[in-house]
Amino acid sequence: MYTLSVAPEIAPDDPTYVEVEFFEGDPIAVNGRSMTPAKLLENLNKLAGINGIGRVDIVENRFVGMKSRGIYETPGGTVLLHARRAVESLTLDRESSHLKDELMPKYAKLIYNGFWFSPERKMIQSAIDESQKYVNGTARLKLFKGNVITVGRKSENSLYSPAHATFEADTVYDQLDAEGFIKLNALRLRVGKNRG
Repeated sequence: MYTLSVAPEIAPDDPTYVEVEFFEGDPIAVNGRSMTPAKLLENLNKLAGINGIGRVDIVENRFVGMKSRGIYETPGGTVLLHARRAVESLTLDRESSHLKDELMPKYAKLIYNGFWFSPERKMIQSAIDESQKYVNGTARLKLFKGNVITVGRKSENSLYSPAHATFEADTVYDQLDAEGFIKLNALRLRVGKNRG
């Protein structure tokens, strides 16, 4: 029944490490080798498939209203999802990342229901393309017995700054700044506490 992956139980006892490189959100290389999209997915299908990755058993809601059960294999797609998320975690700011996450279910629904050429799908595509302009970099992943584990990520467009990500005494972040922020964010809770 399965053709792209082995059962995780019989996958190798040693992990496989893979690096996926992205340019503007598109995967362009695996382990430093540039590839066409088709070759890249084919390569990841093999690497992930032998490690038991990408099997899903789901009950889904069909467009026509019924529920159906599907068992799918997507080893390469699973790796790509984890890799892209890893690079996005470095390169997208919080609000852009959250907005993209809100748009993706609608985008997926449109495609699933056959609306690839619809104006709304094209509008969402424009927003997603804009979000991906700086999603450049490489994710290092460990493939092991059905699991994809991010073990490294790097990008020249990284927004991560160790100098700013500190809560110790320094000149970058004044702890007292948080006091006003906390009071303002809690205002609605204080106003509403007596409502019952």
